[in-house]
Amino acid sequence: MLDVPTSLRGEVTVRGLSKSFTLNGGLLNVLRGVNLTVAGGESLAIVGASGSGKTTLLRVLAGLEKADAGEVLIDGNPVTGPGRERAVIFQEPRLLPWASVLDNVAFGMEVRGMPKPHAHNRARHYIRLVGLADFEAALPRQLSGGMAQRVGIARALTVQPEILLLDEPLGALDALTKLVLQEELARIWAEEKVTMILVTHDLEEAIFLADCILVLSSETGGEARLLENNLPRPRHRSEPGFVEQRRRLMAEFGLH
Repeated sequence: MLDVPTSLRGEVTVRGLSKSFTLNGGLLNVLRGVNLTVAGGESLAIVGASGSGKTTLLRVLAGLEKADAGEVLIDGNPVTGPGRERAVIFQEPRLLPWASVLDNVAFGMEVRGMPKPHAHNRARHYIRLVGLADFEAALPRQLSGGMAQRVGIARALTVQPEILLLDEPLGALDALTKLVLQEELARIWAEEKVTMILVTHDLEEAIFLADCILVLSSETGGEARLLENNLPRPRHRSEPGFVEQRRRLMAEFGLH
């Protein structure tokens, strides 16, 4: 194990990553020769059409899927499977239906052996962080979709990961709730100083949240292109720089 300085914790390096699947008797290249580095504390958005390999790449980063070639390094150490330094947030929060918000958020810590009182104290901190302090006793069926996703975010943060992996976490929400939670994610990322890697179909969401944007193209057999996003924070969608960045990103997909 490498002795990594605290300032570099959460650095993700991808080298020559390729992945294909068998389809109709042939090989479908989903990812091909992907290279990138995300520094500790930075945010990356992965965008592309359906089938371009966004979720496959995220699953490889999470250690849930093995690549055909190449490697993923976390703080210089090869990824061989899931690890405690990474937490994954899916599109569906997957809450325990019989458990309260407090118990859902504390669940991961208790499974790892933390005494219940300590787990609940930490859970309460993150429940407050996501704005649900008044809903500790609520059951999942009593929550809106946006509130349930906040619970999922709080639960992921309680294990204090270095890297937060998000697979279209806001994709199933209505437009207004999505905008609110984008603001919340930006705030939480800034406060927690974690590395954030986000899969999204929403180009504006990518520009709003990410320091750099990885564009995956299904038309070029899994090739990837990395775009820097140097817009100052906080970001506003109506500002000329944001509009220009959106135009550039749309042009990557042949859109105007």
